[in-house]
Amino acid sequence: MDLRLRGLRRPRRIIAAVAAVVVLAGAGTWTAVASDDAPPVHQADQVMAVNGVRLDTSYFTSGDSGRRPAVLLGHGFGGTKDDVREQAEDLAADGYAVLTWSARGFGRSTGKIGLNDPKGEVADVSQLIDWLAKQPQVQLDKAGDPRVGLAGASYGGAISLLAAGHDTRVDAIAPAITYWNLADALFPDGVFKKLWTGVFFNTGGGCARFEPALCAMYERVAESGTPDAAARALLEERSPSAVGDRIKVPTLLLQGQTDSLFTLAQSDAAEKAIRANGAPVDVDWIAGGHDGGDLEAGRVQARVTSWFDRYLKDDKGADTGPAFRITRTGGVDSTDGAALLRGASDDTYPGLTAGDRSIALTGREQSFANPPGASPPAVSALPGLGGGGLSQLSSLGVGVSLDFPGQFAAFTSAPLATDLRVTGSPTATLHVKSTSEDAVLFGKVYDVGPDGRQQVLPSQLVAPVRVEGAKAGKDVTLTLPAIDHEVDKGHRLRLVLASTDLGYASPAAPATYTVSLEGDLKVPTAAAVTTAAAPLPSWVWWLPLAGAGLALALLVTGRRRTTTPAPDPELAEVPLQITDLSKKYAGGDRYSVRDLSFRVEKGQVLGLLGPNGAGKTTTLRMLMGLIRPDGGEIRVFGHAIRPGAPVLSRVGAFVEGAGFLPHLSGRQNLELYWQATGRPAEDAHLDEALEIAGLGDALARAVRTYSQGMRQRLAIAQAMLGLPDLLILDEPTNGLDPPQIREMREVMIRYAAAGRTVIVSSHLLAEVEQTCTHLVVMDRGRLVQAGPVGVIVGSGDTLLVGTATPVEEPLAEKVAVLPGVASAVPTDDGLLVRLDADGSAQHLVAELVRLDVPVQSVGPHRRLEDAFLTLIGGSA
Repeated sequence: MDLRLRGLRRPRRIIAAVAAVVVLAGAGTWTAVASDDAPPVHQADQVMAVNGVRLDTSYFTSGDSGRRPAVLLGHGFGGTKDDVREQAEDLAADGYAVLTWSARGFGRSTGKIGLNDPKGEVADVSQLIDWLAKQPQVQLDKAGDPRVGLAGASYGGAISLLAAGHDTRVDAIAPAITYWNLADALFPDGVFKKLWTGVFFNTGGGCARFEPALCAMYERVAESGTPDAAARALLEERSPSAVGDRIKVPTLLLQGQTDSLFTLAQSDAAEKAIRANGAPVDVDWIAGGHDGGDLEAGRVQARVTSWFDRYLKDDKGADTGPAFRITRTGGVDSTDGAALLRGASDDTYPGLTAGDRSIALTGREQSFANPPGASPPAVSALPGLGGGGLSQLSSLGVGVSLDFPGQFAAFTSAPLATDLRVTGSPTATLHVKSTSEDAVLFGKVYDVGPDGRQQVLPSQLVAPVRVEGAKAGKDVTLTLPAIDHEVDKGHRLRLVLASTDLGYASPAAPATYTVSLEGDLKVPTAAAVTTAAAPLPSWVWWLPLAGAGLALALLVTGRRRTTTPAPDPELAEVPLQITDLSKKYAGGDRYSVRDLSFRVEKGQVLGLLGPNGAGKTTTLRMLMGLIRPDGGEIRVFGHAIRPGAPVLSRVGAFVEGAGFLPHLSGRQNLELYWQATGRPAEDAHLDEALEIAGLGDALARAVRTYSQGMRQRLAIAQAMLGLPDLLILDEPTNGLDPPQIREMREVMIRYAAAGRTVIVSSHLLAEVEQTCTHLVVMDRGRLVQAGPVGVIVGSGDTLLVGTATPVEEPLAEKVAVLPGVASAVPTDDGLLVRLDADGSAQHLVAELVRLDVPVQSVGPHRRLEDAFLTLIGGSA
C-alpha cells in the first residue's frame, strides 16, 4: 500500500506473442532500454489473459542467451508496473530475467482489486511463474519450476510473502514496508485505523473498484467505527499470516521505522513465523516508511540484489549483510547541522523486547474525557502525507504531535542519569475504568527535554487499545509502538494515554476514563545491537557523478616540497579553516577571491554557493593546492596548504573530468592510480571503492568501452580511494538524472555522518537545501554569509500550507481569525499563513484539521532559492 510509489513514465506498448497464455494485442517486439551498463537491457511489454483478467506486464533481460534466475517485482498500492521499472532494469543488468506487472485494477490491468486475494492476485502470480518457466532465458530447477524470487514494497511486499506461502516454486523473497496480518494493521487491538483505510480505498479509485465483499466491509466498518469479526476474517484470509506455516524460503524483511500504517511489529511477527519454519531470515529496519518517505532506495536495492545473488544465483560469496540491521537517523541536528545517519547491527535478530529495563514513572490516578464525537482529536502522525509534511515541520524544529488538555493522562520519569537507547516495544500495565462499557485509549511515549516543553514523539507513532468491560475496571498491558530512539541524559520519558487520535475512530459517545499506572515502564534496550562508526558503507553499489579525481592524482604525484608554516595544534581536528584568502589572476582586473574566511567542522556537508564568477572554483583549486593564493591562509587539520603538502593525502577531490587510461580496465586504472600515490595497497580500501563503482564484470573491460555513466562511477570510486577525511566535489551532479542526483545526495550525507566532511559546489539550489548542513555563499569573490542551512534560509513566521484543493476565501477568513494567526491568504498551492508571536506550527495543524482544510503539507515559506537571491542581490 505504498501510496508514494508512482510511475512517471508511460509504458511502452510493445506486445510479445506468448504460447503459454493468451496475448491480447499484436506481435512481439524487443526494445533496448537505455542503460549505463553494457550489454543493453531489453524490455518486452505485453498484456496477458490470466485467470479471466488482463494483466499488463513487462519482461526485462540482458546479455547472452544463457539461462539465469528470474525475479518478479510487485508495485505499491495505487501504482503500476512502471514504478519498479528502474529496479527491474538494474536487476536485468545484474543477470536476472525480470517480470513486472500491474496488479488487478491498476494501470492497464483489468479486474477488481482483491487486496491480494488468494483466488485473485495470488493466483495471478502463479500464472506468471508458469509463463517464466517457458522462457528460454530462465533457469529451471525442473520442468515447469523456474528459479524465481519475488520482491516489492508495501502491496508488492505482501504479494511476495503470499506467493511464497501458496506456490512452492518460489525460491527467495525480499518484501519491504509491508504487512503480515492486514487485519492487525488496519484494526489494531480492535480499533479502526480510519484515515489510513480511507486513504487506501480512495487511492484504489473508490470503493466500487474493489471486490464487492471488500467494499461492503469498508462501508460497514467506516459507518460503525468498530471492526467486526467478519471484517477481520476477510482481511486475515488475504494476509501472509494465513499461510505463515508454509513460507519456507530465504526471506529478507525490510521494514520502515516511520510508518503508522505497517509498524515494525508486522515484520517482527513475520520473522518469528518464517524462522520457525527453518528458513533463513534477515531483518532490516530502514529509515523512512509510509510516513517518513523513501530515504534509502539505493542501499535497500543493493541489499535485495545481494540477497538474490546468494539464494537465487547460489553465490556463496555474496554479502547478504547482518541478521539484523537498523538505520539510525535523527535527520539534521538543529543545533550543529550534523547529519545523524548510521547503521547498527547484530548477528541475531533481538525481537522487540530484548534487554528490558525498568523506568519508574510518577503520576497519580487521573481522569480525563472522551469528548462528544471524539472531537477535537489528538494529533500524532498525519496519515497519507508521507515524508513531505512531517519533514517540512521537522525543519521548523517542531513536530505535529498535539494532546488536548483534559483529554489525556500523563506519567513522567525522573531525568535520566545516563543516555538510554530504546530499541523495541516498551510496555506498561494500566488499570482502566470508564463510565462507558468500553474504552479506547491511545498510548505513546514522549522524549521530554530538560525544559519540560520540548516533546518528541519518536516516529510519530501511537498504540491504540480497546478495553472491553472497562466500566467495572480492568488491568491492561499496553504494548507501545516499536521504535529505535536515543533518549539523552537529563531527558525524561513521558507515557501519555489519550482518548482520541486523528488517525483512528474513537467512540462518539462522551465518557470519562480513569487510568492509574500499575508498575514501571518496561523499555527494551537490545544492548547487543552495536552502532558502527564505519566508513561509507560497502553496500553503496553505485554513485554516478560528473567529472573525476584528476586533481588528486596531480597532488600526490608531485614530490616537490616547499617550506610551510608549522601545524597549528588547536586546529588539528578541524577539517578546514580559511583565513583572509585572496587571489587575483595575472592580467585580471579584479580579485577572483578577496579576504575570504570560513571554517568547516567534522560531520558537515558544506554547500559552496554563488553565481558564475563568484570565485567558488578558484577557492577549491587553492584548497587542493593546485594554485597558490596571493594572500591569506588555508589550513586542513591544522596544516597549511601548499602544492604537494603531505596533508593533502587526507583530501579527496572530484574536479573536471577523469584522467583514465582508456586501454586499461577499470580495476587496473584504480590500482595504477593508487600505486602512483606511493601509499600501501592496504590503505586504498579498494574493495569499498569497487562496491561504490558498482560496475560488476565491466571492471575487467577497457575503460574505452565505458559509457559516460560508467566513467562517472569509476571516477567517484577513484576520488574515494583511501576514504579521505575531506571530500571536495565541484558540480558533482552535472548531467545526472533525478534518481542519480538523489543517490548522490544520500551518499554525501552518509559519508559525512561517519565523521568525515564533504564540501560541494553546485548550482542546484533545491538539491543543496536537501543535502547540505551548512552553507558558504560567495559573490564577486567575497563571503556574503556562512552558517547552518536553517539559519541562512530562515524559517521566519510564515508557513505555506499545501492543500489538495484550492481554499475558498470564506475558509481562508476562518483561518485568519484563529488564535496565533496574523493572516491567511489563499495561493495557487494552498494557504500562506503568517503566525503571530503566540502562534505555533503544531497548533496551526490541529486547527486546520478541525476546520477540515484538506492539508497535504506544511512547511516554511522561504526556500534556499529565495534566500540566495536575496543575499546576492540578483547577480546570479
